[in-house]
Amino acid sequence: MGNLIDLLSQDIRFKDSLKACMNCGICTAICPASEFFDYDPRQICDTVQRHDEEAIEKLLRSETIWLCGQCMSCKARCPRSNAPGEIVTILRKYSQLLGYYNPEIKEQQRRMAVNQGRNILNTGYCIHPDLVKPEMHPEQGPIWEWYFKNIQDVAPKLGANYHGDGPGALREIKKKNLDEIRKIYEITGGMDLMEQLMDESDY
Repeated sequence: MGNLIDLLSQDIRFKDSLKACMNCGICTAICPASEFFDYDPRQICDTVQRHDEEAIEKLLRSETIWLCGQCMSCKARCPRSNAPGEIVTILRKYSQLLGYYNPEIKEQQRRMAVNQGRNILNTGYCIHPDLVKPEMHPEQGPIWEWYFKNIQDVAPKLGANYHGDGPGALREIKKKNLDEIRKIYEITGGMDLMEQLMDESDY
């Protein structure tokens, strides 16, 4: 295709995410995803840093960039302060914008947009316990069901400010803050990506 590296470089995060990878492999050694999948953040950084257009396009079309869990362990351990997980985020963005990801990945991302994306916009949280209803998530087991039913009493004992004012986990996020989050989505193009993913969903 050509000029993919120029496209990636336009992202404001690119410059600080890949300064000078020396291919040491610490990111791969610390990466939880690499333990379970055929996933190597070192190779991704090497591919991007070499400006190998053909290999970059292959990455954009692959499942590989969707295996990252975005824990950013790579950034914390990199001796040169690179952030392979951030590079992966940028690759994902352009994979979506260019329509390179396959239908299975698209459906996975659509579900993420509908669930986590909507949750963030509506509650300020990726996942809020109020939304993890036991009848919809039987895999959480009986302990979660008990916690869900008793959360008003249990959450404060664990240090949470459940639906309270002020600081603390599980606090109520004020409308003005939710409006700011929505504005960030709109200005950064996140809302456009969500709409593109959801197509004709009822968002």
